Amino acid sequence: MSADISPESRGRGRKEDDGFTLVELLFVVAIIGLLAAIAVPGLMRGRMAGNEASAVASMRTITSAQASFQATCGGGGYANSLADLALAPAAGESAFISPDLAAAAPDGVPKSGYVFVVTGGGTSVLDADDTCNGAAADTMTGFFTQGDPVGSSAGGRFFGADESGQIRQDSAQLEDMDAGIPLQ
Repeated sequence: MSADISPESRGRGRKEDDGFTLVELLFVVAIIGLLAAIAVPGLMRGRMAGNEASAVASMRTITSAQASFQATCGGGGYANSLADLALAPAAGESAFISPDLAAAAPDGVPKSGYVFVVTGGGTSVLDADDTCNGAAADTMTGFFTQGDPVGSSAGGRFFGADESGQIRQDSAQLEDMDAGIPLQ
């Protein structure tokens, strides 16, 4: 008997090529690393822009809360702190700011990478005991709010606002409304 070797039977004993070679895997890993190096800075800029937009919205919320506090609870004066704005009036209404914004004080939990400070200014208007929410400090004729990023990766701008409702920004912390440029 002669052995007939047909083309169909020649490949039966060979091991088939399954999987990838080391060179192919290294090439794929290099491409993924290159794509990540290109994408990560853009994602970080997007995150910072989102944090800054949230900070601006929080500054607007604080100035609106101060206006509501002045008109309803402060006897014509403004609150001296975030904590005073976070207190609900005794009549059972909701607080002037949300708990997450109230907790965004420097010793608390940042809100979207920012902390906020409210300080009163001017002269005293109403004793703390006479406010409708039992504020810790007397109400004042003015206020200044600062919004500062917790770190350089949280945001690149610092914000400030006062009773005029105008929000200002700068690359350094704003000490008062004379610093920075108006937010557009």
